[in-house]
Amino acid sequence: MLKQLYINNFTLIDTLDIQFNPGFSVITGETGAGKSIILGAINLLLGQRADTKYIKQNTRKCVIEAHFDISRYEMQDFFSKNGIDYDAEDCILRREISPSGKSRAFINDTPVPLSLIKGLGGQLIDIHSQHQNLLLNEEDFQINVIDIIADDKELLAEYKERFNEYRETKKEVRRLQEEAEEGKRNEDFMRFQLKELTEAGLKPGIQEELEHESNMLSHVEEIKTTLYNVENILGDNETDSGMTDKLKEAVRSLESITEIYPETKPLAERLESCYIELKDILQDVSSSVDGIEFDPQHQETVDNALDKIYSLEKKHNVATVEELLDIKSELESKLDKIDNGDEEIAAMLERENRLAEECAALADKLTAVRTKAAKDIEREIPERLIQLGIPKVRFAVKLEKKELGTDGHDTASFLFSANTSTQMQPVTQVASGGEIARVMLSLKAMISGAVKLPTIIFDEIDTGVSGKVAEKMADIMQEMAHTERQVISITHLPQIAAKGSTHYRVYKEEGENGTTSKMCKLSESERIKEIAQMLSGSEVTEAAISNAKELLKQ
Repeated sequence: MLKQLYINNFTLIDTLDIQFNPGFSVITGETGAGKSIILGAINLLLGQRADTKYIKQNTRKCVIEAHFDISRYEMQDFFSKNGIDYDAEDCILRREISPSGKSRAFINDTPVPLSLIKGLGGQLIDIHSQHQNLLLNEEDFQINVIDIIADDKELLAEYKERFNEYRETKKEVRRLQEEAEEGKRNEDFMRFQLKELTEAGLKPGIQEELEHESNMLSHVEEIKTTLYNVENILGDNETDSGMTDKLKEAVRSLESITEIYPETKPLAERLESCYIELKDILQDVSSSVDGIEFDPQHQETVDNALDKIYSLEKKHNVATVEELLDIKSELESKLDKIDNGDEEIAAMLERENRLAEECAALADKLTAVRTKAAKDIEREIPERLIQLGIPKVRFAVKLEKKELGTDGHDTASFLFSANTSTQMQPVTQVASGGEIARVMLSLKAMISGAVKLPTIIFDEIDTGVSGKVAEKMADIMQEMAHTERQVISITHLPQIAAKGSTHYRVYKEEGENGTTSKMCKLSESERIKEIAQMLSGSEVTEAAISNAKELLKQ
């Protein structure tokens, strides 16, 4: 329930701070007094796009804030899910708009995205304005009304979940089929590419190995000459003993004096270690010399293998063998899909068909509960419309079958006739503006019994009606307000204004800074005067005052 509304620097409003009561409230005022401004402020609070033109000139920012009592509506999950403090008795929504156009939204003083305040606002207030009557043209609105009356939320959620699975599976089948067709068109070329990559004998690091081997084979003579020279230096040769022999001789010389000069023993041991290491190096050098032979045929094989790798890298526009291996793996995967794709497509088609059958079964269940709800609507709406001054009304809900969609396989159309001699047709094609308003009010009244919505605001829903019909419309709004719901009606009709348990007046006031819009709660005597003025115009007569008192008494 809306408890308090605060508006600051919004178009013609300097500051407005108004308290709201439970039950049925009415707001009246002359045309242009600012009722639509207040409604516009509430719409901004509920997530409507901000515009700097709304900000009062020469002010720092516009602020709109509303306090709600949501203790009866079990909304804790919304707050815990979004990390917002929960206060059931004082839930605060606030919107701030700066002259630069920057907009900020808050729930319980926590900054939130606009989408979040819009989502919560939609659960707190329903604003029914004249343009909402156009919803009767929309099939989605009509089927939604039926679903609300049918109370099929869980069944509809199950259907939508299954339908989404079906739709995604169907898309996947089409993707696999297109992929298979594309693959078959390119199959020969892909097999040729894979054959090339396979015959290249690719493995991680092979390019570096081959490049090293090719470089070595290109310098065999230089390597062999160098190793032979090292062998001669370390080992024996024809002219002189090698370095290893000289080192061995030095070891023996030191060992010969260790008895008389012990300090040489560690030196001898160190030289012995050097001798052993040098002798080992000599053996490795000798083995390398013997192992290196120039093999033109092997060099050609290595160079050819490298040329093949370079050619493949250039062909596939990559720089490494690892990338070629990735391409090879991708080709193998695609060809495997071509070879085994029919089985995968068949399995997905089977899943698609099974899900289609499940969706159809759930859609049939929806049709059954909607058919029952449609009969309830067909029974209750005419009863309400007769009370609202359409005694010969006929009303029907036409359900027809369509292809499976997001809401089942039903289309809905509300058919209407105001008299017995005219064939029923879609309501918006044959009903007058006043009749459409009465149909919408009847639907809203019926829906309100099935939906927990704290506050409903009717914006001049009484357009095109008067007298007894207006009284009946007020009765319906009163009835809606008695079911743990707050109803606020912006009206021009005294018959409706008199039915409110609380009466507010919107008016303009001229001051030093120009025209401003204001709103106040009326006392009993002020209500009499306001309703009398609505009855008689600018000049309030005694008869009008008497009529006003009578209306209020009723």
